[in-house]
Amino acid sequence: MVLVVAAVGVSGSGKTVTLEYLVSKLSAEGYKIGSIKHVHHKGFTMDKEGTNTWRYAKAGAKVIVAISPDEIAIIKKTEMPLDKLDQMTALLDREDLDIVFFEGFHSLIAKRQDVPKIITAIDEKGLEQTLEGTVQPILAIAGIVAQNSSSTTYRNIPIIKVPEDGQKLVELVKAHLIQTKSKKSSN
Repeated sequence: MVLVVAAVGVSGSGKTVTLEYLVSKLSAEGYKIGSIKHVHHKGFTMDKEGTNTWRYAKAGAKVIVAISPDEIAIIKKTEMPLDKLDQMTALLDREDLDIVFFEGFHSLIAKRQDVPKIITAIDEKGLEQTLEGTVQPILAIAGIVAQNSSSTTYRNIPIIKVPEDGQKLVELVKAHLIQTKSKKSSN
């Protein structure tokens, strides 16, 4: 069973910096990490107009795979429901991962009690808005609001400055990973 952890907050609040730190530290410790990023822009594509893979898609291919010695890119031309966390996580099932980090998807993840969350915000007002309707477990508050805070907690939630105190966040994620693995072994 893979551990899913989500960073939620508005654009520019520090989600990517926070998750990049966690991915870097945890992968250096040998954990196998996946990530899924919510892209809000309609019509977004990783593929570039005029490339061979773009041409195959334009011709009607629904799945295009580009393989190089260093990377495999799989492009699927399909509608993906953005309200099905399990379907999104299943995209990475074959990879034997320990942790999958989700960036964004606040409206999908906020009410999920099975997904530990890291809240990022630009300021205290934004923090309040993101926390509104977000249920536990909340691992920590990070991002810009944490960098500008002199407190160590907010509503009993740890405030963690990344990278200065980022190892605390690494340890919180690892503690949830241990819980997830113990649940799996007891089932």
